[in-house]
Amino acid sequence: MSLQTHEYDFAADALFLDFDGTLVNLAPEPGSVVPAPDLIDLLQRLQELSNGALAVVSGRPVEQLDHYLAPLRLPAAGVHGLERRDATGRLIQLPAPDTARLMERLATLVARHPGLMLEPKRGALALHYRKAPHLEQACIEAMNHAVSRVRGFTFLRGKMVVEAKAALADKGEAIASFMREAPFAGRRPVFVGDDVTDEAGFDWVQSHEGFAIKIGEGPSKANMRLDNPAALHQWLEQALNASDRRL
Repeated sequence: MSLQTHEYDFAADALFLDFDGTLVNLAPEPGSVVPAPDLIDLLQRLQELSNGALAVVSGRPVEQLDHYLAPLRLPAAGVHGLERRDATGRLIQLPAPDTARLMERLATLVARHPGLMLEPKRGALALHYRKAPHLEQACIEAMNHAVSRVRGFTFLRGKMVVEAKAALADKGEAIASFMREAPFAGRRPVFVGDDVTDEAGFDWVQSHEGFAIKIGEGPSKANMRLDNPAALHQWLEQALNASDRRL
């Protein structure tokens, strides 16, 4: 489906946005992302026009999202839905499996290769190899092996990262939880993401009469595409401007 033919309806749609690779460009390390100068203003206008039906759904913890999006404190799902802050500001946390045994199983590989980086989260562990792409297969095998030996986790592949996440959480379920609550309930769900970790969200919104937008290349269930975060910003600006003209 052509995204250019869709007219976003701020009164009828609920917008869910991934963070890395979607709202911001990917960076060599998780801590080095740089949001575009106009991102905060853009999100604030989207939140106001949609009467609050806007949430960020990310693999990052909610605390990190708040850091990059300050002073905004949007509804947000972090660590693939293991933690979720609703529109009232209430933080809901699902039980988190312990990552210590995963860390032990991966520590030797990371110590042997300085280009690798382990990123521990509550209930998840990411192994980044963006600085050592030649080690992709070794990272996949090591994480797969670790997840097969430690209960409570599932394996995820992403862009230059492999991750063990809590088996009971995914982005589809996080979006479903938002959609049962005000101000999201009764609206059409729209989810924008860029990675394999977003496929559960794409699947959920499209099975509930919504639509999904995949940022970038690669196979996906999403029925719409945009090239990069800058193209998403442009599309959202166009939607805001079109709404302003109708007022």
